[in-house]
Amino acid sequence: MHHCGWFSKTLSRLSFGTAVWLGLLAGGMARTASAQVADSIYWGGDIVTINDAQPVVEALAVKDGKILAVGKKSEIARLKGKDTRVVELAGRTLLPAFIDAHSHYVNTLTLAQQVKLYPPPAGPGKDVDSIIAEIRKFVAEHQIPKGEMITGFGYDDTVMPEGRLLNRDDLDAAFPDNPVRIDHVSMHGAVLNSLALKKFGYSAETKTPPGGIIVRKPGTEEPWGLIMETAFLPIFEKTPPLTPAQEIAGTHAAHRMYAAAGITTAQEGATHLGQIQALQRTAAAGAYSIDVIAYPFITDLERILKEYPTERWLKYYDRFKIGGVKITIDGSPQGRTAAFTTPYLTGGPAGEQDWKGELFAPQSYINQGLKKVYELHVPVTFHVNGDAAIDSLIQAHEFAAADDPTRYRNVTAVHSQFLRKDHIPVYKKYKIRPSFFTLHTYYFAEAHIANRGERQAMYISPMRDAIDGGLHPTNHTDAPVVPLDQLFMLWTAVNRISRAGAPIGLDQKITPLEGLKAMTIWGAEQYGEEDRKGSLEVGKLADLVILDRNPLKVKPLEIKDIQVRQTIKEGNPIFTAQ
Repeated sequence: MHHCGWFSKTLSRLSFGTAVWLGLLAGGMARTASAQVADSIYWGGDIVTINDAQPVVEALAVKDGKILAVGKKSEIARLKGKDTRVVELAGRTLLPAFIDAHSHYVNTLTLAQQVKLYPPPAGPGKDVDSIIAEIRKFVAEHQIPKGEMITGFGYDDTVMPEGRLLNRDDLDAAFPDNPVRIDHVSMHGAVLNSLALKKFGYSAETKTPPGGIIVRKPGTEEPWGLIMETAFLPIFEKTPPLTPAQEIAGTHAAHRMYAAAGITTAQEGATHLGQIQALQRTAAAGAYSIDVIAYPFITDLERILKEYPTERWLKYYDRFKIGGVKITIDGSPQGRTAAFTTPYLTGGPAGEQDWKGELFAPQSYINQGLKKVYELHVPVTFHVNGDAAIDSLIQAHEFAAADDPTRYRNVTAVHSQFLRKDHIPVYKKYKIRPSFFTLHTYYFAEAHIANRGERQAMYISPMRDAIDGGLHPTNHTDAPVVPLDQLFMLWTAVNRISRAGAPIGLDQKITPLEGLKAMTIWGAEQYGEEDRKGSLEVGKLADLVILDRNPLKVKPLEIKDIQVRQTIKEGNPIFTAQ
């Protein structure tokens, strides 16, 4: 969407909304009430619109899945009919529903069948012994038979006491009769036992591919610990697909999880052809209660285009749409695979010295890949973490957009964790949107301090400078890298306090309202949907969330304790807290 087009459309939308509102104030509402009876009305609490022209209102009316009116309670009351459902907020707060700027939706379809191994406070995985104990408990509770794959997620090697890491031998000793795959918290790798290594084709003869990591047992070539990045890709290719029944059951479970977090629009952040086919099947089966937007992975783009030409992109079918292309340039900073211009202080994940991480592909390949995407005229999201990866993105953009590098092409730089200050004006000039990951200030700050030094770690996810630089950043959880918790995400952006209780770059704190915009209206802009989502305005979808308290009024440190009470998609409740 060109900025001029966006400006014209925004003017048109504002003009329409203003005209409606002026008409209501003039008594037009009373004259048209018989024709404009609301399906539901909300009042009795704070209604935060995220619309700067009308920030807080007393009441909101919904009809046919869209917002019919917002304003004073006395005016909205005229839209009440005998069948109107009146929702008394009872002091709770109504907001536009949250928009997930980046997660891995496909992965959430199977989480119920996997053992959760996040470290405290998100999970029980504080050390190797507790991880093994939790897996044993899961196997017993789920009565997993011999020979069946055991899968876990959330393993965080950065917090293991005294550097004692989970390895193949630990898993072999505890589970000799089952293949075991324990996914790293970054979702960029896993620890496998011997049966799983054999199943996926890894051995001492397996060469480490460019951009990959295979940790070997000391003194041997045997895979022993983490397998990461490009070396991890064969696991995706050989993982069996879900059955149709599992797809539907997983979809219902995933949608409940997103809705419980107040989300009505979710992202599938790096999608392969088989996954797109599965997402389309479950959507066509009527299983979707929220909107899901998928971003095909650049490595699968040719195959996907043959089955899904771009004419079918950028529009919803049964609440599912293909939203653009995903290009991954580097890895994970906590996994020490992100690409930097200076070395890691702690070396590489396999003991490499003078280690800066690596780009996942030669710059020429990245340049040509982006050029192809721009020629398709679809949005693109980049995975970039280290400052060298961000340099690579900028270089690719300058190559692929040489005809007019400042034209708006809807480019989102996902994570942008180690953005330098000099990158911000370049993002602004080239209209590149950062989608930050402020949860790192809590979960991984200590790892970043150890790996990158305090100065660089304090500047992770610099939302304050980005907003002051004229950008509209979004914020995300990257779930299931960390739990899907939008209020905790907001808390981290507003407070920037680490797991150990240390302040992490307090000069990059933002206000609660800015944090909410990064979860609502700026998220809608990221998807080109700001005309129908992201704020409570007449004519937009009635995608709403009810919270037990107002994030703009509680003490900043209490934001994480706010609870989602209800989530509404197009006027219909899809989650209600017990």
